[in-house]
Amino acid sequence: MSEELNLRSRIATAKRVVVKIGTSSLVNDDFSVSQAKIDAIVDALQARMAAGSDVIVVSSGAIAAGMAPLGLSSRPRDLATKQAAAAVGQVHLAQSWGRSFARYGRTIGQVLLTQSDAGRRERARNAQRTIDRLRQLGTVPIVNENDTVATSEMRFGDNDRLSAIVATLVSADVLYLLSDVDGLYDRNPADAGAQLISQVRSGKDLEGVSAGDGGALGTGGMAAKVSAARLAARGGVPVLLASASDIGRALSSADCGTVFHTRPGSKLSAWKFWALYAADAEGVLRLDAGAVEAVTRGGTSLLAVGITDVEGDFHAGDIVEILGPDSQAVGRGEVAYDAAELATMLGRHTGDLAPHQRRPVVHADYLSNYATRL
Repeated sequence: MSEELNLRSRIATAKRVVVKIGTSSLVNDDFSVSQAKIDAIVDALQARMAAGSDVIVVSSGAIAAGMAPLGLSSRPRDLATKQAAAAVGQVHLAQSWGRSFARYGRTIGQVLLTQSDAGRRERARNAQRTIDRLRQLGTVPIVNENDTVATSEMRFGDNDRLSAIVATLVSADVLYLLSDVDGLYDRNPADAGAQLISQVRSGKDLEGVSAGDGGALGTGGMAAKVSAARLAARGGVPVLLASASDIGRALSSADCGTVFHTRPGSKLSAWKFWALYAADAEGVLRLDAGAVEAVTRGGTSLLAVGITDVEGDFHAGDIVEILGPDSQAVGRGEVAYDAAELATMLGRHTGDLAPHQRRPVVHADYLSNYATRL
């Protein structure tokens, strides 16, 4: 069996499944929630659950669902109106999911997350525990970004990225990214001669590919979906990107759309994935060229001698961004000292420091670099 067919077979029988549904697949042309579309999606989800899989849904559509009840004819641009639309739409959306799953005697649980929730380790763990407990209780988790309180600076930006973070958070076996496009093409699928890319094994498979932005209702677009798919794959979760209209086929045989492979031996630990892609960085460490080389080789702790500057008012145990001499992103890590104390240690060899300052600034076990990212 070929590598691609083997992956599709594993996806089709995966136990723990995260399914992300895009906005356009959930609403009508007048922006109202489409019960018919949601029912069709739930029918396919129920079939997968009846076959033995646990399913977690990441649902877009809250802002769009609130537009018709508020009399809005186009997607709002200002933050306050977006949040008002989300407040109204989230209720309509949850009710529609609840009615649909109730046909099969299933209860749903709504989980609303912000970037801040994922960015704080304890809050991320709490979200994980909540989702796991909902599944144990036989309830279907419906996850969405909490648009009613998230600011433009503290958002996932699209639910594609949210679904990738959720998939790694719950150690999913597969992530489905379902929207109104039937897979990844090498250019706009409407263009003559556009070719479907059936699998993505590494960045080389994306060379020359042109992925567009979001449409009138959504914020993701194909570029965001590709980024999210590669993010999940980096965390060890394979991805199937397909059309929501093909959900039955996608969830049963997985013989449609584009699959994204994980890379053997390159899976990040749960902590390192969180530190790199979800955590809030509280400050910055700037390194000299020698320290950058040592850190990017992997397995090396960061010492004070290689640090040239610190920025921010961080504390021991916080996550910090690590930059090179030209401000290039090197990685992230959990710092062992407060900013004020570390400022007195810069550029000094370990033997020249006080005994209580001789442990690494960032230990190798709590340092993740971007050298092999995505």
